[in-house]
Amino acid sequence: MPELPEVETTRRGIEPHLVGSRVQQLVVRQHQLRWPVPKRLGSYLRNTRITAVQRRAKYLLVTTELGTLIIHLGMSGSLRMVDAAASPGPHDHVDLVICTGQRLRYTDPRRFGAWLWTRAEPTRHPLLKHLGPEPLGDAFDGRYLFRQSRGRKLAVKSMLMDSRIVAGVGNIYANEALFRAGIHPGRRAGRVSERRYQVLAEAVREVLSQAILQGGTTLRDFVGGEGKPGYFRQALQVYAQTGRPCRACATPIREIRTGQRSTFYCPRCQR
Repeated sequence: MPELPEVETTRRGIEPHLVGSRVQQLVVRQHQLRWPVPKRLGSYLRNTRITAVQRRAKYLLVTTELGTLIIHLGMSGSLRMVDAAASPGPHDHVDLVICTGQRLRYTDPRRFGAWLWTRAEPTRHPLLKHLGPEPLGDAFDGRYLFRQSRGRKLAVKSMLMDSRIVAGVGNIYANEALFRAGIHPGRRAGRVSERRYQVLAEAVREVLSQAILQGGTTLRDFVGGEGKPGYFRQALQVYAQTGRPCRACATPIREIRTGQRSTFYCPRCQR
């Protein structure tokens, strides 16, 4: 699933092409995504000027003069700019055509993404209003995590991945941040000290920032807004490294299930 760095990479790739452009038309080849594409979405968007392309957690917000297009990439979705003459493939479900003739093309083999519309403030939308602070924003730090963890018996990794607590830290980057912080992913959140949460918060910022700079992590078929793959996979320390020697101590990396998600850790480096 595209996670925060992949979505941010996509945002940065498409933003220069979209902002300031007017929407010529919307071509919808498949309405049945996770939620149906609104039937009147094309008429809402036609001839409107795009004023901003932002991100909230794993959602892309394409702001126009009349409202906001909310896009989620789902399990297998991707967005890229293509030329007007580019023929669509079997999984190319939506094209946003702008005045230059270029198309923002949405590809999604599993059809679990979303194209939604709101005229209201997008952060008040039901999908966004309960999200926690951005992990790269000023409201996120070790003190915040420590306060949120008090009295919680769930695993620290599960807390870190709860979008109501912090928005957008997915499975790959939670594993990597916990390794950098030296914290066992299964440790109870309420039993981690404030000092260790300060280290963890900084590790989250570092791993996400580095992943964004490298274009995200390509595990299957993710590409950014310019159609280029991400290269952070080469820097992964524990994620999907089961049985391989830890780069810090050479102990084999182990895999367990935490919150029904695959979890990877070094039994020596993480306590």
